[in-house]
Amino acid sequence: MNRPVKSEPLRLTTRNQLRGAGVVTAALIGIIWLQEILDQLIFGGSLDAYGIEPRQLGSLSHIFTAPFLHGDFTHLISNTLPLAVLAFLTALRGVGRFLLSTLIIVVVGGLLVWLLARGGDHLGASELVFGYFGLLLASAWHDRRPVSILTAALALLLYGGALWGVLPHDPHISWESHLFGFLAGVLASRWLTPRRTGQTGRSAARF
Repeated sequence: MNRPVKSEPLRLTTRNQLRGAGVVTAALIGIIWLQEILDQLIFGGSLDAYGIEPRQLGSLSHIFTAPFLHGDFTHLISNTLPLAVLAFLTALRGVGRFLLSTLIIVVVGGLLVWLLARGGDHLGASELVFGYFGLLLASAWHDRRPVSILTAALALLLYGGALWGVLPHDPHISWESHLFGFLAGVLASRWLTPRRTGQTGRSAARF
């Protein structure tokens, strides 16, 4: 009588995915906290000058720094938990995909803020928070696998109310970063989710 073969490779893959997602999420949170600690204790908050100032040429390169800066520790604390949760859920699909998605959100979202946002200094990880949120929701639509749908449902259950943040309601909050981060996440999902061809059963990545 044959014994069923244990799915050790599957368990190993799942364990590696969890470990990888945990490592990159911890690294991301560590980077933004270390930056803010150094900014407050050593630089006196001067690093906030590297936020995005819309339509100012000297600020264009700040699209790469703004999502990792915060005005103060209160601002940072309010972003930390949703960033950690949504980044972890996003990274479960693979570290490489997570890093590429993050780059797309930073570049596309940041460029839209630079081009279209109100004047001021736009900074904060909420661009990433809404970017990962948009990516998770859009991936459920593009991928339609049970794991993608369940992950999106979990994100929606935890932070669905945050979607109101893409609308202008507080002049001191960069709703533009929320909106454009979300749209960049949707775009990242469209580009990075394999396209299923119903006739051949094969899929091709869209970049």
